[in-house]
Parts: sequence; C-alpha cells; structure tokens
Amino acid sequence: MSSNKRIRDKLFPEGGRLRSWLRTLNRFIHSIFSKTYIKEQIKSIKENGWKATFREMKRYMVMGTLAEPENIYEKWIELNEPNKEELDKQRETKFEVTPKISIIIPMYNTPAKFFEELVDSLINQTYSNWELCLADGSEAQNEELKSIIEKDSRIKYNFLGENKGIAENTNAALKMATGDYIGLLDHDDILPEFSLYEVVRTINNHPEADFIYSDEDKFEEVGGKRYDPYFKSDFAPDTLRANNYICHFSIFRKDLMDKLEGFRSEFDGAQDYDIILRMSENAKNIVHIPKILYHWRVHELSTAKAGAHAKPYAYEAGKKAVQAHLDRMGLKGTVEQGKTIGTYKVNYEIIGEPKISIIIPNKDYVSTLKVCLKSITKLTTYKNYEIIVVENNSTEKETFKYYKTIDGKDNIKVVYYPEKEFNYSSIINYGVKNSTGDYIIQLNNDTELVTPDWIQEMLGFAQREDVGAVGVKMYYPDKTIQHAGIIIGIGGVAGHVFKNIPYKMHGYFSKDCMIQNLSAVTAACIMTPRKIYDDVGFMDEKFKVAFNDVDFCLRIREQGKLIVYNPYVEFIHYESKSRGYEDTVEKQQRFKGEIDRFYEKWQGFLDKGDPYYNINLRLDNDQCAIKEEKVNYK
Repeated sequence: MSSNKRIRDKLFPEGGRLRSWLRTLNRFIHSIFSKTYIKEQIKSIKENGWKATFREMKRYMVMGTLAEPENIYEKWIELNEPNKEELDKQRETKFEVTPKISIIIPMYNTPAKFFEELVDSLINQTYSNWELCLADGSEAQNEELKSIIEKDSRIKYNFLGENKGIAENTNAALKMATGDYIGLLDHDDILPEFSLYEVVRTINNHPEADFIYSDEDKFEEVGGKRYDPYFKSDFAPDTLRANNYICHFSIFRKDLMDKLEGFRSEFDGAQDYDIILRMSENAKNIVHIPKILYHWRVHELSTAKAGAHAKPYAYEAGKKAVQAHLDRMGLKGTVEQGKTIGTYKVNYEIIGEPKISIIIPNKDYVSTLKVCLKSITKLTTYKNYEIIVVENNSTEKETFKYYKTIDGKDNIKVVYYPEKEFNYSSIINYGVKNSTGDYIIQLNNDTELVTPDWIQEMLGFAQREDVGAVGVKMYYPDKTIQHAGIIIGIGGVAGHVFKNIPYKMHGYFSKDCMIQNLSAVTAACIMTPRKIYDDVGFMDEKFKVAFNDVDFCLRIREQGKLIVYNPYVEFIHYESKSRGYEDTVEKQQRFKGEIDRFYEKWQGFLDKGDPYYNINLRLDNDQCAIKEEKVNYK
C-alpha cells in the first residue's frame, strides 16, 4: 500500500460519510464536464428552469453522501446472483409443477438489435417451458426480425398491419397465449437467465399465488453496467395507488387474466398500471419475489431515460387508472398528480364531521407547548375537534398558571395524570379515556403544525374500514427529515427511514414523499379510530417510553388493518425537547429493558423481516442502502 493511500484511508476511512462525499464530489466533477451531462442540463434548464435544475444538481450531491458508494450494486450482483455452475444446476432442476409461461409483447417499430437481445434472453432461460407471443403494430413489416423470430419454435408472431394502440396490440398478443401464466415484457427490455426459473420455483412453493411480481433494475447495453435497482416492498394497496411500484416483472395466472378480459385502450400509456390495479382487486394471493428478475432498458425514447418528457400522456392515463380503481372499490375520492412525476395523491371524501380528540402529553416547557397549541388553533381548518392536554408531573408554577389561561378555551381541556412515574403509554391511555372524540390523534407537545388541512388529510384514510392508523411526515427544525415512516429492524429494533434528507429532496425512489403502507409510524403524530384502542387493548404500558408506538402499530396490523404514511401532512418536530434524552444510567437501563421486551414480544416479526421493506436493503442504514453481503433469502 502506498503512503498516499495509507494517509487517505486514515483521514477518510472506507464507509465513512466524508469518504462517500468525496467520492460523490469526484464523480460529480467528472460528470459535469461530459458532453452528455451538459446536454441534459441545457435541456433541463429549457424545460424546467434554472431553479429546478440547480435543485436536482444539489440533490445529486447531497444524496451521494447519504447513500452507498457507486460500486456496491456491482458487489451485490456478484454475491447474490447465480454463477455459471448454479445456472447449470437450475437447468437440471425437475419441478413438481412445470407451468407454461406465456410472455406477451406488443411491438411497434422495434429496433432489430433490441429485439434480438430480448429473444436471446428468453432462449437462454434456465427454465424452458415458455412461449413468446408477439403482436406487431408497426406500419411496415421489418424483414430484419424474420430470422430472429425463426430462432425458436416457441416464438409466435402476428403482424397486425396497423397500430391499434398499446392496449389492443397487447390484447392481440394475449389471444395467442396458451400458457398457464401470463408474463408482461416490453419490446426493448430483457430478462436475466434465471428469471422464469425463480417464477416457477415460487409457483411450486406458493401454488395459491395468482399474481407474482419481482424487483427490477436498469441497463443501457447488454453486458454493460446495471444500475438503479428497485428493491420493492411486498404488496401494499396504498403504495400502489400512489405509484405503479409493481411494474416489472409481473406474472398473472391465465384464468385470472381471462376474467379481466384483457387491457383497455382508454388507459393507453398506463395500460399495465390499470391491469395491475384490477389484478390487485381480484387476486387472492399476491406474492413478491425480492430478486432482480427484470432489466429495464434505458435509451433516448424510453420512460426510464426521459421520464415525463418522453410520455406525458402516460401519467395522465395513470391518474385515470387510479380513479377508475377507486370507483370500482367503492372508495369515494379524487386523484391528482403527486409531488414527483409518476406518483399520485388520493383525496378521500370525508364522511360527516366526526369529532377528533387531539391528545397532547405535557410536562413543563410552556414555551414549547404554546408553539404547538398556537399552530393548531391558528392553522387547523377542520372545526369539530378537541384538544386534551394531559398534565404529567410538571414542577414549574408558570406551567400551571398557563393551564388556567387555556383550560376551557379554543376547544382545549387540561386533565391531570395521577401517577408520579413517567409512562408515555399510560399517559396516552389516560388522555384517550378522558376524551370524547370518534377519532384520536396522539400528538407530541414539541411539534409545530405546518399543514392547515391536516385533520382532513388524515381522516380521509382513517375512515376507511381497512385502515387502523395514519402517520405524517416530520422535519427537524432545520427542515431535514425526522420521520418519513418506521422500518422494523432498522438499528436492531425499529428506526425512522430517510432521516436528515433536506427539504424538497427525496430518498429512495421518492418514497419519503409518497403515500404508502408501512408496518409502523411515529406516535409523535398518529390518528386512529377510537375503536382501535379497544380492539388492541390500548397502548401497552410495559413500554413506558420507547417503542410503544411501534408495538401499537404492530398490534393494529395483527388486527388485519393497514398503517398509512401520509407525507402531505407536515410538522416540525423539536424532538425529545421536554422528555429529554437517554443520558443517565437509569434511563439507559430502562431503554435496554424496553429493547429486550420488544425482542421478546416481536422476535418472530423481526426474524421474518418487515414486509414493507426489502431483504436486500441494509438494516444499519436508514437510507435504503443496498446490502454488501450475501443475502439469506427465506
């Protein structure tokens, strides 16, 4: 090792934040002087303006310091995808059930090179019982494709003689299918050799599965670098309504596809989103394979490359697809474009004007409580609410003097918790029992409301029969993210995801700014129907300070209810200001005891893994960073 390298490694250790930042800076400097980058930025300035372009450049720098080094995905591929020997073993595998997989593809002016690479990726599959059904809507027949089609007898080709649109072209391909399952593949993408093997292995392990999907990544040239892997969550209905996160690689049981009667032209551009939404309504068993089984090609005309600028109509069609889905489900609401391209926001209709009880525990720190209460009474647009301030062993005279000025005014009531020991769960339970609302909001006293229609935003979800709790997005005072959902297992127990990302910048696939289902959200602000407390037995008072909200959410999940994270409600959170930190031996021992209690109670869940995370992502990192070791798939 050279002396320069030794000095560098000592000053900037591998894996450190500063080393990552320097690597990103180096990559950024090299890229900004490339012709491609300059061309892209000129285009962005013309279409989006200087401000948006500069923000994206800044995001590139900041996110590089939070995420893993650039070559980690290459290491992950090397460690976790089958080598030649393993691929050979797959070819020799004899499954008990050997279904035929019909891959259907609508073609339109398909480049011969892309098409040949696609066909080769199928011919090289380690599972052989498949057929490729092609419906070509090009204006003229491409003679270059003929020899490629003739490579394999499993390829069926129909030249339509006209372009009927994406949906009808796909339906023409679907009519040719004779398989037990239908797989959707774009005409310029490819499958890894082991893709169909993994699908069939899943079918054998889960014979009840009628809808299967996988993870995916991107590439530009076959044999070239793969990047931007999307390691997805298990099925999540609210996440799907916010974004077609399922997308590639989707496989459906043929009889279920027949029941849906194919693709619909009115959703051209988002016809796959529409079919996935309809499948989610009808499928009894949706199975997610947490492996990269699809490679999405990036080129100048692809959505992967140009985003909304390539196919703006697709996002409008996507909005229509979500609206149609809500209508079929009997969910009264409207759909609008989300905070980022390709995401959607559902605004659910409020039924009646139920009373909302806002429970705020408090001990001294009057100035902090004043900020919280003032923000609520000044900004809140919903009228039928009460605020229950639960006094918890304050010692300052000023606190009680302040209580007298607010008690009975502005819908505020002060109640006095009788116990001397601090127990957050018990305090909340006391507040709930002294409230009269139909819905309960637990709210920390060290928060400041930003969103005026926050109650409506949360209530729209909480009124749904399938929802048990709704959480929000929270920022530190410097406007970096404090809470964008909780992942079970992060940090060993549970942790907030996307912490410290700057305002208006987004984390892994923009999940921080998307409505989605999670296993837990923070009780610093959480809404639940009052009935939930009776159903789960209130907050578990054995969790006096830590993990009570996570435990509460997991027990709600045990009732079959969903937890919804809604980033369209925002608070500033002056975290732990009045409670303090774990800075004494006694507090640290108590904290360790609660960790042990959580392990004892939820070890099975921890072992299985959070279904709304992905086994390929690290648990010692809150930015959805990729694991750097071999993954033990369960």
